[in-house]
Amino acid sequence: MIPLSVLDLVPVREGGTLAEAFAATARLAQVAERSGYKRFWVAEHHAMDGIAGGATAVVLAHVGHATSRIRIGSGGIMLPNHNPFTIAEQFGTLDAMFPGRIDLGLGRAPGAGPELQRALRKNLHQAAEFFPQDVVELRALLTGEPKLPLKATPGHGANIELWMLGSSLFGADLAAQLGLPYAFASHFAPDHLDAALKLYRERFRPSPWLDQPHAMAAMTVFTAETDAEAELIATSQQQSFVRLRTGEPGKLPPPVPGYRDTLSAPAQSLLAHIGQASAVGSPATVRAAIGRFVERTAADEIVVSGATFDPAAREHSLVLTMEALAG
Repeated sequence: MIPLSVLDLVPVREGGTLAEAFAATARLAQVAERSGYKRFWVAEHHAMDGIAGGATAVVLAHVGHATSRIRIGSGGIMLPNHNPFTIAEQFGTLDAMFPGRIDLGLGRAPGAGPELQRALRKNLHQAAEFFPQDVVELRALLTGEPKLPLKATPGHGANIELWMLGSSLFGADLAAQLGLPYAFASHFAPDHLDAALKLYRERFRPSPWLDQPHAMAAMTVFTAETDAEAELIATSQQQSFVRLRTGEPGKLPPPVPGYRDTLSAPAQSLLAHIGQASAVGSPATVRAAIGRFVERTAADEIVVSGATFDPAAREHSLVLTMEALAG
């Protein structure tokens, strides 16, 4: 069976609080650990009412204390928002607290407008141009190879699994050059999935950290007892995605029966497009959809995403998904 992992955005639902969101993420990680998921990743987003994972390293410490075995990490840290030394210290600290469990996934997209750039005191588009150099510097701060004049403490010598994230050919090529495992964000940007995985595998150069290519692909997955129930709980995330793409982001809304039928043709096309990397339905439906996706991509791992208004629905979804693939 292919290894499964979890991507969580720490969703904040309508009528809910940040404290509730963090508590729900910790419970979700506990369910993922008990169910046999390999990793639990949190993604960095900023200035969004419905996503609470901005202080990613702090959230991961919270998740680490709630769990004991599952690997925890970033999916990902947007490195242009930071400097490599600070990230080395943060994740070196996490490794000291939770030894042998830390993943550090790195992304290039700044994902920020002028207001956030000013708040971060960064020219993020200019910083993105230096992303490859920053990745190499960050790895050197963690591994000591090559030796740098300044040592990160914590950080230096930390046992951290470094990943490259991407939704285009750029990240695939960089991961291949550096000999890193590669994760593709096909759950929201499926266009270049096949080409990126092909390029990554063809150009991969073995490194001291990885001797052969290792690719993870992301899917949106909602599993429930029936197809109809799964399609209903999926509408909360569908609403959020449509609102985001139409310039009206907000907190995670409750599910709406028949939601897709109420949408305009462009909005329906938008959801159909991102649905290329999704599995929504009963355990049998999800098992078949994930099987087709794995056959298409030859992925070494799958990471599942998908926010539900009721946190218990996503916990149940994780359990049913793992049971469906294992059974």
